[in-house]
Amino acid sequence: MRRQELLVTTAADGSATATSPRLSGKIHSIQYQKVDFADTVDFTITAEKTGESILTAANVTASKSFYPRAPTQAQDGTAALYAASGTPVSDKIGIANDRVKIVIAQGGNIKSGKFHILVD
Repeated sequence: MRRQELLVTTAADGSATATSPRLSGKIHSIQYQKVDFADTVDFTITAEKTGESILTAANVTASKSFYPRAPTQAQDGTAALYAASGTPVSDKIGIANDRVKIVIAQGGNIKSGKFHILVD
């Protein structure tokens, strides 16, 4: 497993965009470590090259760990479901030679937070 740490600092309007170095593998988790972002901070995390959604969180007030997963499909493109309950089957999100892009909104005037991306 590999860890990539990003310190993200906002502009005066509370926004910021940061990207990781290129990564390959399945995203195991993303830990947000609050430094001094406002309690209204929103973040949207995607794969830069494909735009695939990895994580979206709004009004985050404290450090938190996220374990993002994506729904899977059967060979015919229909949703894969657990037979007994009809609950969707999810799996880790894979990236290949891509960067993780973090977009911050409402983070406060020149405030910071850290993101630890664990890739397996």
